Amino acid sequence: MKFVGAHVSASGGVFNAPLNAMEIGAKAFALFTKNQRQWSAKPLETETVDKFRKNLEKSGIEPKHVLAHDSYLINLGHPETEKRQKSYEAFVDEVQRCMLLGLDRLNFHPGSHLKKISEDECLDLIAENMNRTLECTKGVSLVLENTAGQGSNLGWRFEHLAHIIDKVEDKSRVGVCIDTCHMFTAGYDIRTKEIYDTSMAEFGKIVGFEYLMGMHLNDSKPDLGSHVDRHDSIGRGKIGLEAFRYIMNDPRMDDIPLILETIDQSIWAEEIRLLYSLQES
Repeated sequence: MKFVGAHVSASGGVFNAPLNAMEIGAKAFALFTKNQRQWSAKPLETETVDKFRKNLEKSGIEPKHVLAHDSYLINLGHPETEKRQKSYEAFVDEVQRCMLLGLDRLNFHPGSHLKKISEDECLDLIAENMNRTLECTKGVSLVLENTAGQGSNLGWRFEHLAHIIDKVEDKSRVGVCIDTCHMFTAGYDIRTKEIYDTSMAEFGKIVGFEYLMGMHLNDSKPDLGSHVDRHDSIGRGKIGLEAFRYIMNDPRMDDIPLILETIDQSIWAEEIRLLYSLQES
């Protein structure tokens, strides 16, 4: 069974996110548990946590179909020790917020080498900080998101994700989120059934579907292999509608959050219905 939703607003308090998901007919959702463009935030109050859990129960959405996302500022592979430590501490806080909310997965972008260290050094640092995080937290899986490969961002090749996972000691708490736009602009085509099968087989061989814990369903404004991260509405970009038909009929994507991050929030409910309409009985 597929669980489709969107990255909804948590404006006014995280407890509003489940309600916003309900409004668009979502069966899953993503959210930021704090301002994604700030390093720190006040701790979650007991009342806030209780209201979130109550609203989540009201929505009928299970915690495993909620994909929290960390701050955009965090770079676990930062080449400078002090800045990397700052990212690590902020990342631990993000995981602890998920723990309080009863959520079991945190989605994050792996990191960037900033052209100051090698790719392998950066990937090793990311894994090292993931291990440090796992040691001092519990119950939350760290979900690596593939990237478009803009600038010095790592994670755009499946081999990058596999490298990190290989170095993570507790494999039971590491996962991957595939973003379709990022995948496409990184050079992995999914526009025809044959090519979709080839790209997904490559993911399965290099990373492994046992690690797939979520997807971001986004069409792409830029072309294949452009390494530019610009999302588009479903069926209106360079990927096209058929690729999403393949996903909605692929049993490997069952029982995980399938999250829209498309550019027009006003049509999210329509896009959710469209995606479900692609399912073949």
